[in-house]
Order: sequence, then structure tokens, then C-alpha cells
Amino acid sequence: MELTQVANGIWKMRIGTPEQHTPVALRAFPMREEALEKLAPAELPGQAGQITCRQNRRGLQITLPMDSSEDIYGFGLQLKSMNQAGRKRMLRVNSDPVADTGEGHAPVPFYVSTGGYGLFLDTFRHVEVYMGTSLEKGRSEQRREVNQVHKEFSESALYALKKNSEVRRVIIDLKAVDGVDLYLFAGSVKEAVQRYNLFSGGGCLPPMWGLGVWYRSYGGSDQKSVENLAEGFRREEMPVDVLGMEPGWHSHSYSCTYQWSYLFPDPETMIEKVSRQDYKINLWEHVFVYPAAPFYQELQPYAGEYEVWNGLVPDFCMPEAGKIFADYHREEFVKKGIAGFKLDECDNSDLNASNWSFPDVTQFPSGMDGEQMHAAIGGLYQNLIYDVFRQENRRTYSQVRSSGALAAPMPFVLYSDLYQHKQFIRGMVTAGFSGLLWAPEVRDCKNGADLLRRMETIMFSTHAIYNCWRIPNPPWKQVDIAKNLAGEFMEDADYYTDVCRRYHRVRMSLLPYLYSAFVKYQWEGIPPVRALVFDYEEEPEVRNVDDEYLLGDDLLVAPMTLEDGTERKVYLPWGTWHGFWDDAVYEGGREHVIHAEYDRIPVFVRENCILPLADPVEAVGKDTVFTIRPRVYGNGGEGCVLYEDDFETFDYEKGCQNEVRITRKGDGELEVCRMGEARRRYVIAGRE
Repeated sequence: MELTQVANGIWKMRIGTPEQHTPVALRAFPMREEALEKLAPAELPGQAGQITCRQNRRGLQITLPMDSSEDIYGFGLQLKSMNQAGRKRMLRVNSDPVADTGEGHAPVPFYVSTGGYGLFLDTFRHVEVYMGTSLEKGRSEQRREVNQVHKEFSESALYALKKNSEVRRVIIDLKAVDGVDLYLFAGSVKEAVQRYNLFSGGGCLPPMWGLGVWYRSYGGSDQKSVENLAEGFRREEMPVDVLGMEPGWHSHSYSCTYQWSYLFPDPETMIEKVSRQDYKINLWEHVFVYPAAPFYQELQPYAGEYEVWNGLVPDFCMPEAGKIFADYHREEFVKKGIAGFKLDECDNSDLNASNWSFPDVTQFPSGMDGEQMHAAIGGLYQNLIYDVFRQENRRTYSQVRSSGALAAPMPFVLYSDLYQHKQFIRGMVTAGFSGLLWAPEVRDCKNGADLLRRMETIMFSTHAIYNCWRIPNPPWKQVDIAKNLAGEFMEDADYYTDVCRRYHRVRMSLLPYLYSAFVKYQWEGIPPVRALVFDYEEEPEVRNVDDEYLLGDDLLVAPMTLEDGTERKVYLPWGTWHGFWDDAVYEGGREHVIHAEYDRIPVFVRENCILPLADPVEAVGKDTVFTIRPRVYGNGGEGCVLYEDDFETFDYEKGCQNEVRITRKGDGELEVCRMGEARRRYVIAGRE
């Protein structure tokens, strides 16, 4: 086994002969070596010297030590658990995971340990990982405890995961391969994830409008109803930036023609009309290409040997397939004003009657098989769509149902058809361990209170989106689907409309703060949304907190669900915290019982920061200038940093970006320092 250092704090171990097609081999973004060099020097993790490997007919089995005190995070988007210590993870793309197996929309063969390292396996294969579940033969032969009293009699008590005092093993089971590259990332949880993200190419930087409020319209909409919806939001002063078009815009969907249906007789006029109102349009699609699609015949030689829903599955590992698909999207959509896409059903459902999958045995012209392509196809699609927008010098923020390794640089947000609110909140916590973004979207709601709880969560997330594909009227008018379809509004629709409008405005006030968090993500690899253990690893109490998260550096969000009622426990890490809504002061390092009515989400602000809140706008336009009204907490000594550029192109990479520092002087006055020559997009109230 060869071991070489590839960057500050990153080492590569080659075991045997790796496969041709791997995440690193197909990567689209170079490693950010300069950013990695700015991190503190790190030594090779001690676990590296204890890695062993065995090869047999089964494949590769790689092992390394794991102490009983270690906590383990990562493995991609995990909706059912956060701390993976003592669990077996089965990393396979599956849209319908029934149990907490590790399967899901975006399994990633990367994990991070509180033992001081992260580990990435460079493969598209299914991987099974035992995280300290087993001891080698003979390790327990000295145990002699007998006649222990059983005090609990239940399956949960019998099979409960319990930490043991022994040093166990991490066992990685990789079948049917002759070799693999393994990467080690040194440091704390935060540092190891930073290194992984910078190794991936750094985090994405969305356009500012992408951080606003999204609304996916009714699947049965026609051109006139979309235009009326857009006008209605502006008339009600309801901030919305993006309108999403669902499957009905295609002349045939499941699989797709990528041509406008008869319901949209003049789409270019519609796009122009809503663009004048500062809306952006996002189009739903598949990669499954229907025979009536204009490029079907051209694509045939570059598709897999099995169809999905009567459509070809392109082999995006082949440049020819990517070019055909990308060129069509560029000419027919992007150049005509479309701002992004939503890739649906790319997440491998082969375990139900409505199969949207190709078999793992599928052969693709590039030499990839179906098992590899399931893990790769979401990322390959993201790469080619990103390149289309980059060539037009426009940034996108889009959606995807499946992603995987090295995804941090891609401006795509994961979403799901699963709909358990507590799991959606956990997704906010777990996605950041693996360079992924997650959308806890509002879709079905049991009642008005459920709507508010779900709406509050999206407003304090990386992607504030309503998915209203089943209802023609906004959910704040009617949450009951049958009544919404019938045009019947709730008696208290005005109340819910007012609350949602208020939160939309809060979201818009946070845009400069969120944008700057994404700049930090890109250049430093620190996720804009992350678990408390990132920043407070030394506090044992935070290691299993899976229903709170940090939004940027200064906000702690503790969402509530309908089942929580109006009260929940919140653990606040060491230090002093302030209530976002009322400026109440809370002592950190302990748990608090927080009361919050259904129209209030618990949010806390870190002591001694300056929070740069903007006057809300209805949408982000090309010429939008934000008025910033800084809020000072404590002594404000840590200040804040904002970044301003044109918010929509890649010109910031050429230096067209300003750094705006707001600090508090000894006399209490605020001071603004702007570095850069880009056009000003922020005005600091009372200071400029």
C-alpha cells in the first residue's frame, strides 16, 4: 500500500489497482491547494499506520482502529441518524430507504471522526462500512461477568447500541474490485470537513437570487396561470424570487421531450414577462430521454443498454453524450432566460412497482456499469449543467434528487419525496458533513400549524422552497389539497398569509449574511449550515444534537415540528446567546426549555457579533442595492464581514468583489471598511 501526501493535511493511500471510473478520476473542479495551505499544518493521523487490507474473492476488506470514545459523522445525506458510531452503513443510492441503513439520495463514502481524521474512499461502488460494531476473535476471552440483572424487558432495551470500552475496528467492505484509492484528512471534525471540501474544489457560490424564496407551481399550470401566480405574489407584496415549473411544461414527461407543451403556447413571452418582475424560472426534468425528444436519435449511441420509462439513459461519462444534452439546454433554455433546472428521479428506485431505475448490471458505452452510474449520474448531470451556465457567464442555483462524492462546488440542492419533518431537520444537520446542501421543502401540510412549522424551517435553511406541484393556490390560502383544488380557502387564510409574508421578509433580510456564508464556504470549505459539533466539538453535549444547527457563523437555529407543540428543549453551547426575536440573554453550556408559539421559530445569536440585516426586497434584481442595518450583540467586538459583487456572474473570480468589514470602535460607533473596486451593492444605514 502506497502512502503519499497530496496537500496540507491530506494523504492518499493506493491499495491494489483502482478502477478507471471514480469520483476523483471524473472530477470537474481542481483541488483548492492555496486555500489548503492557509490552514494550520497537520500531521498524518495515527490511524494511517494501522490500516490493513485483505483481498480475496469477495473483494477488498480494509480495517483501521476505532476507539470507543469516537463519534462518527458523514456518509452523505442521512435522514434517520446523525452519529454513526456503532452502526453499519450500506452506501447505496436508494430513494426509498425503509430503515436506518445508510442508503439514501446521496450516500457518500466519506466520514469524519472525533478521533482526529476524515476518510474518503474513491469509488462509485456500493460500500458497506462497520463503524466499530465488532471485535476480533479472542478480544473478549477474559470477560467473566455473569448473572447480571435485567431491568428492562423490551426489544429496544435488548438491542440498544451501547458504547463499550474496547478498541474496536472500522471495517470497510468493498466488493468485486482489485483496488481503490483511500484519502485521509487530518484535524478536528471542522478541519477534516474543510479539507475534504477544499479537496473537492471548495464550496459553491450561488447567485444572490438563489438564496431568496422559491415557489414551485402547480403541475397542471398553463402559461396564463403561471403569469397570474407571479402577478399575485407581487400584488400581495409576498417576496418570491424563483418560480419552478413542474412536469406539465413538457409535451411528454416521464420520460421527457424537453419541449414546451400546448399549455404554454408562447413560453418566451412568459419568460420575458416574469423576468421584468424580477422572477427567475427553474425547469423540472429527467435525464431519461423520450423518443419524441429532438436529440433522441443523436443520443442513442451514447446511452445505456436499458431504458427508464421508455426513455434513453445518457452515458454522461462520454463527452459526446454530455455535449448533445448540454448544447440543447444551452440553445433552447439557458440562452432564452431559464435560470436553472430540477433533476428528478435520478436516485434509483428499483424496489417498488413504479421502477425509475436501470439495473445495476446495465452496461454503458464508456465502460461504466449500472452500479457505478447510479452513484455518478447525479454528479455528472450537475457538472454539465454548471458548465452550460459558466460558458454563458451566469451562475445558477438548481435542484437535484441525487448527488455524491466531491459535490461541494456544485450549486445544486438536494430534495426528497420523503416527508417526515424531523428527518428533514436532521438532513439540515447531516448534509454539511459531506459537502452537500439540503432543502427541507414545504410540500404536504396536515394543518395551518404544520404549515407554519415547516415554513419556518425553510426560511432558516440553505434553500427556502415551497413545492406546490399538487395545489393551484398557495398553501397559506389552503393546506387541504382537495379544498385547494376546489378553490376553497381557509377561514383564517389572511392570518397564515400575513405570517408567511413576515417570514419571507425575514428571509430576504438575511440574504447578505447568507451570501457571505457561502463565500466563506467557497474559499475556506466551512459549510454555511452545519451541526453544532463542527464548532463545539469539545462539548460532549453537542455530539448527538441532531435537531439544531448553525446557520452561518452567528445564528443557531432550533426548528420545531407540529408534534413538538409550543415547547422544546434547546442546548446552547458555551458562551452567551441572544434571542433573535426578543434579544433575551441565555447562558450557554446548558439546556433551556424554550416556549415558542406556532408563528415563532427558536433562533439564537452568538454573543459579540454584528448581524448585518438588510431591509427586505420583494426579489433580487440586476440592480438591487441592499440597505444594511447592523444589529450589535454584546460588545460587537467580532464585527462582521460582507461580500458584494454583481451577485450573478463569475466576474468576482477576476477580482470584481468587495470585502465589507463592519466593526465597532471603542466609543461604540460602527466603522465600515470596504476593500475592492466592484460596484457597491450594500449601503450601511447611518454610515454611508
